Amino acid sequence: MFMLDQLAEQRIAEAIERGEMDNLPGSGKPLVLDDDSHVPQELRAAYRLLKNAGFVPPEVELRREIALAEDLLAAATIGNARQQATRRLDYLIMRLNAGRRERVDLRVQERYYQKLRSRLGREV
Repeated sequence: MFMLDQLAEQRIAEAIERGEMDNLPGSGKPLVLDDDSHVPQELRAAYRLLKNAGFVPPEVELRREIALAEDLLAAATIGNARQQATRRLDYLIMRLNAGRRERVDLRVQERYYQKLRSRLGREV
């Protein structure tokens, strides 16, 4: 592999000399790298593949549904619609809390959720 590394470096250096690397998109800006240091090395490729395919962990999907239910509740004006939206929201929060030792306080975890949304680079 050492020989391949040298060949790659040589080709890159030649392309720089010819000016082929000038004015590339994002030139002069810091790289946006995914911080996957918390993921074991042997799982990183699988996680990245799932992420690029649009799959998210079940908790993230459930939080998306909770956000939609909160929006529906806020928009509901008729008593029956508000009641249904409230029941749906309560059910989703119950599912989120199921199997946990401690209840999830969505207000406390909102900052974490927002960071996760921005890190995934799309609406979650």
